[in-house]
Amino acid sequence: MTSWQGRNVTVAGLGVSGVSAARALAGLGAAVTVVDGGDGETHRARAAELADSGMSVRLGDAETLPEGTDLVVTSPGWKPSSPLFVAAAAAGVDVVGDVEIAWRLRGPDAAPWLAITGTNGKTTTTQMLASILAAAGLRTAAVGNIGTPIVDVVLEGDDAYDVLAVELSSYQLHWAPSLRAHSAAVLNLAPDHLDWHGSMEAYAADKGRIYEGNQVACVYNVADKATEDLVREADVEEGCRAIGFTLNAPAPSQLGVVDGILVDRAFVPDRQKQAQELAEVADVSPPAPHNIANALAAAGLARAFGVQATAVREGLRAFRPDAHRIEHIADVDGVAYIDDSKATNTHAAQASLAAYESIVWIAGGLAKGATFDELVAGAAARLRGVVLIGADRALIREALARHAPEVPVVDLDRTDTGAMSEAVRQAARLARPGDTVLMAPACASMDMFTNYNKRGDAFAAAVRELGASA
Repeated sequence: MTSWQGRNVTVAGLGVSGVSAARALAGLGAAVTVVDGGDGETHRARAAELADSGMSVRLGDAETLPEGTDLVVTSPGWKPSSPLFVAAAAAGVDVVGDVEIAWRLRGPDAAPWLAITGTNGKTTTTQMLASILAAAGLRTAAVGNIGTPIVDVVLEGDDAYDVLAVELSSYQLHWAPSLRAHSAAVLNLAPDHLDWHGSMEAYAADKGRIYEGNQVACVYNVADKATEDLVREADVEEGCRAIGFTLNAPAPSQLGVVDGILVDRAFVPDRQKQAQELAEVADVSPPAPHNIANALAAAGLARAFGVQATAVREGLRAFRPDAHRIEHIADVDGVAYIDDSKATNTHAAQASLAAYESIVWIAGGLAKGATFDELVAGAAARLRGVVLIGADRALIREALARHAPEVPVVDLDRTDTGAMSEAVRQAARLARPGDTVLMAPACASMDMFTNYNKRGDAFAAAVRELGASA
């Protein structure tokens, strides 16, 4: 465990993780200064609380490195190019994140970490894993990029948990050089956050850090070769194994699906001849293909930790995903209405569209530099109709004109509070019994909504309104 007594630490950001790290380090004897570029009412309230605890807080200036700083702790979203970090590098001062701090705060008998990253599916897979571990009778929690800040969890003590299910973003991994997980998984890789990382290569490299020093298993996606490449490049402990997951029949050292059964050919005595049944596809909710893949990844990590097959089945049966993740809202006049507002990029929307046969698609928002030709071309045969919303809907409309010109499109040029209700009404007009109205926007929400949760809430309210009038 690192000694923090008397160290001069600057914490960048007054968000949840920043405040958590600041309080933890101050409690361990560090002299903490918190900096944030904001100076609003919320910032001042948080600053006053930290000042009452003996910390220094500087608002309105997040660019100047405080004098005497010997370590900077950043919140996950701050770019490496931020002036504060440039100044730190020039002064020879290390910059790390809250995950790195949590790792350094662990005691010698701390709970091992089973770590998960990927462009999409991280939260669902982490929660599935925690459900499986709990079903095995283990004291666990889903932490990291979700739930309670990981620093707070670590400070509960070495004996508080048996094992932790840890979701990690590419941002967090970038700033966590010492992290060494028991086992880890990269679910998938697709272009995302490239403005932050600078390139796809840099983004993938940060994701790949999760495999460094793994002890037992590096779990990868057989259908996504880039994830296997990251395993090959990782420096792991002697004896650590590469474990694949696939929606097809598994080869040795893989988990996969055979006749509707999730099976394990990785953690069995004879991988060449044996397979262990783990669960049925019907035990996974919802049983969409990408969610089955999430379940297999979670099962792989659990099995790497020694969890029995029965606990995998029980944990998957007990798990229910968070709202706005391919969530079935209602059936109205024989049409299913599905909320996948969490599909904020094309990779997530592609997985969602692949789960249904005949779709009226509600899409659009902030594209974040994405292109839509591949997404539309792949889904064209499934589309009954499309309703477009949001600031960058023209990009999707143009891709539809190129790759699905026969599909009817409704282009809604409005961003008021009633826009989602109109989108649902137009989708209902295009749909036929047996169809699915799927809101998988493939875009961020902030042009019209505070976040994807609010967008999903608006969709669900509009569907219920439609049902009430049917």
